[in-house]
Amino acid sequence: MHGMKKPCTLTSHSGLRGEYEGARADYTVGQDWRAYTPEMHERWRRLHARQSALVRRYACSSFRKGLARLDCADGIPRFEDANAILASATGWKLVAVPGFIPDEVFFDHLAHRRFPVTRWIREEHELDYLVEPDVFHDFFGHVPMLLDPAIADFLELYGKAGARAMAMDALPMLARVYWYTIEFGLVREDGALKVFGAGIISSHSETVYAIEDPRVLRLPFDPVRIMRTGYMIDEFQKTYFVLESLPQLIDSLVDLDFGPIYEKWREAPALPAGECLPGETPCDPKRETAT
Repeated sequence: MHGMKKPCTLTSHSGLRGEYEGARADYTVGQDWRAYTPEMHERWRRLHARQSALVRRYACSSFRKGLARLDCADGIPRFEDANAILASATGWKLVAVPGFIPDEVFFDHLAHRRFPVTRWIREEHELDYLVEPDVFHDFFGHVPMLLDPAIADFLELYGKAGARAMAMDALPMLARVYWYTIEFGLVREDGALKVFGAGIISSHSETVYAIEDPRVLRLPFDPVRIMRTGYMIDEFQKTYFVLESLPQLIDSLVDLDFGPIYEKWREAPALPAGECLPGETPCDPKRETAT
């Protein structure tokens, strides 16, 4: 699933999927919560129960606490209920969208602390693999972390950085920052690696794979390395980047001048995922916290 949301037209699915007609200029729509069928709510409950069992073991503490505050186990949540919690915690607001939206619209929403959440839910045959984000990926995967101040602040700054990246023809480089953090990020917590990226935590198989598979390349968080590294779209990631703490996300990026980095590397081929460069030392997944 992509970090960037792009426009598309989907007509072969039932329910609310890809229904752009009636969308506002900013691509937002009403959630239309009453349109969800009992079968859709049951599908949500099964997905939630399955992932929650993994969350207790593999997710970072901010995700676990955020998910508990949202209390969304019983069915597809109402965005307005979540917004009441978000507003008091970090000032964010969820807005419903029909599916992929243009980059500039996505950035504008983030820059104003509005997080686009796709309103439709995956079909039964898509429980284990989904090409595009649905409400489970967007809400279960992303919204708990919006309650963490470091992630909330980072996403606003990321949205504000979008216009410059587009103007400098460097959007793929900026997109990789989102991909390797908000979608597929790992963080060290009490000496162990934990998941905070939505693309991992909303996937049953990749949650285990990202933490436990010995073949995976896990590298220390490095913004420039991330901006140069390609990623996998249709299979599990071959590289993950590890934060030593969630505040490191802001600390590493807030004073970084992206312009010269874009100028230097935007024409260069992306580094292949899964390949370690000379001099790099992969993270030890079981390193103990220093005392």
